[in-house]
Formats: sequence, C-alpha cells, structure tokens
Amino acid sequence: MIGNKELERSRFKLFSRCSKAMKDYGLVDDGDRILVGLSGGLDSLVLADMMSRRAAIFKPSICVEAIHVGMRGIGYESDTDYLRDFCRERKIVFHYKETEIPAGAGKTKSPCFPCSWNRRKLLFETAEERNCNKIALGHHQDDIIKTMLMNLVFQGAFATMPPLLKMDKMPLSIIRPLCTCTEAEIKHYAALSGFKSQSKTCPHERESNRDKMDAIFSQMQELNPEARHSIWGAMSNVQTGYLPKTIDKQ
Repeated sequence: MIGNKELERSRFKLFSRCSKAMKDYGLVDDGDRILVGLSGGLDSLVLADMMSRRAAIFKPSICVEAIHVGMRGIGYESDTDYLRDFCRERKIVFHYKETEIPAGAGKTKSPCFPCSWNRRKLLFETAEERNCNKIALGHHQDDIIKTMLMNLVFQGAFATMPPLLKMDKMPLSIIRPLCTCTEAEIKHYAALSGFKSQSKTCPHERESNRDKMDAIFSQMQELNPEARHSIWGAMSNVQTGYLPKTIDKQ
C-alpha cells in the first residue's frame, strides 16, 4: 500500500509538471496528432506513458502514436516486443522502422551524427505518413541544461533545445513535454512503475564529452543546490550589455 501511494504521488507530480509545461509553452493544441520518439530508454517510456494519460483527457483532444527506430550495423539492440506491448497497454499505435549509417560514414569520426541524422529523418518521414503535426521527444530538464552548457563551452553559443521548436520548411513542430521534469524524478517514477529500459545500449554513447559535463553540472549543484533553477531562469532571461574584448584571467 505504501508503495502504491508513492507511485501515485510520483505519477501525479510528473503529470502535473508535464501538463503545466504543455500549457506554459503551448506544446499541445486541440486536434494535434503527436508522434512520440520511443528510443526504449526510460525517458522515452515515461514520455509515452505521460502522453497516453494526456490523450485520455477530453480537451484538448489529441491522438498519440509512437515510433522506435532501429539502427543496423552498430551493435545496438532493443526489446521491440516489450516496446510494442508497452504501447498496446496504453492504447498507443506502435511503429517500428529500421535504418543504417551510410557506407563510409563515421569511419574516421564518431558515427553519432550520421546515426542521429538518419533516425531524425525517419521520424519526420513517419510523422508525414501518419499525418502527425508534432513529434514529442523525451528530453528532460537535465538534458536541456547540459546541452546549453555543452554549446557554451564547446561552441561559444548560448543555445539549447527549446520546449517547442517549429520547423521552418515543413508543417511540423518538435515538443519536449518533460522539459521541466528532472532526470532523478523520471528515474524514480520509472523504477516505481517497473519500466524496463532497452536491453542493450549503443556502444558509442560514451564517446562524447557529455559525461564530463554531467560531472560539471553535479559540481554546480553541490556549490549551489538551486543552480539548476538559476540556469533554467537564465535561459529565458538573456541580457545584453557591454562585452569586453579581453578577459582578465588573474
């Protein structure tokens, strides 16, 4: 009974945050057909679960489907039977498609970019085939903050993944309903719910600088427990002013 109450509290907290994000950032409109990118990771499973619960609400009326994109040739596997059953239990139409990295791509550098590009291409194509006007991705607040820090440190740009991104060349938008949910909250809810993550992760996922940025972000929160809220607020409160030509390194 205690466990059930904890699960209910965790679900209520996440769903409330998702619903508020949808309202605050204008992520969902009446009549939307939304395609959920279901990678098989816990974030995407929680997203699909939250979206199915949102679809059960009368207004705004939305239709939710999901797609898992398999990648051949890189040793990446996922339990598609589990993903299919997961969606069936939530009355979500499930699609499975495969792609591969073009021959020669990623031979000298990490295959992450061509892999991501091909996956995203299939997402767009499937959304068009299914007459979906929005694609929902499972990026949470930690992902968005760390992406901003990565861009700041390595690209010299104060930019990140927005909660809502309207595409310029097609009638399609990318939405991130978990944008105000923390990674810890999502993992907690997934554990209480008994969600099963993909059976085998990508062998190249540890080749980036994201792990180092994870450690830096953790140090920031140790320095100031409210760091994430300060950074989140800063992303919507960019101020312009005098920028010195040189930096005092003393």
